[in-house]
Amino acid sequence: MHDETRWTLDDVITLFDGVFAERYRTRLTPGGDEPLYQPASGDDDYHQVIFAHGFYASALHEISHWCIAGERRRQLEDYGYWYLPDGRDAQQQNAFEAAELAPQALESLFCEASERPFHVSVDNLGGEVEVDRKNFTDKVLSRAQRYRAEGLPRRAAAFQMALQRYYQQAASLDQACRAGLAVLDQSVSSPVSR
Repeated sequence: MHDETRWTLDDVITLFDGVFAERYRTRLTPGGDEPLYQPASGDDDYHQVIFAHGFYASALHEISHWCIAGERRRQLEDYGYWYLPDGRDAQQQNAFEAAELAPQALESLFCEASERPFHVSVDNLGGEVEVDRKNFTDKVLSRAQRYRAEGLPRRAAAFQMALQRYYQQAASLDQACRAGLAVLDQSVSSPVSR
């Protein structure tokens, strides 16, 4: 059994902001009912990765989306993607799952780095189609294994390192942030740059 008090929002916010706020002008922010990525509105403003209901799992999931989004997408609200809420038909659910494979694979690696249980989200409780949760879980975990073999996107690797140092190696928040920043500073030829 895991002690939920081990994972605090203050810690994950400090780790994210410590690694990314200065270099990417991006902060992690608790929000309300729905998560949202909000690009900065001016030169002095920060982009915001807003996670839902103050849930740690939502924070990791939204960070995963941010780590995948390219520079152009990070200039668009919610990265310019569509989202259909619960009630999706089979075709819409298939599109949702295809779009969620990579972010949920990264989320699973972030959970592993922070020694926290991971649960896939099929996010279609009121849909007319029965979701094959096991099949989707297998695809997500297969994609996570591919990330392990081929390397994570640079920002994902940096955040994973910060999580590992803090949760697995008992580093201070400051030390963990510095470890994440060191990954960002690695040369482009490094395996984590993929």
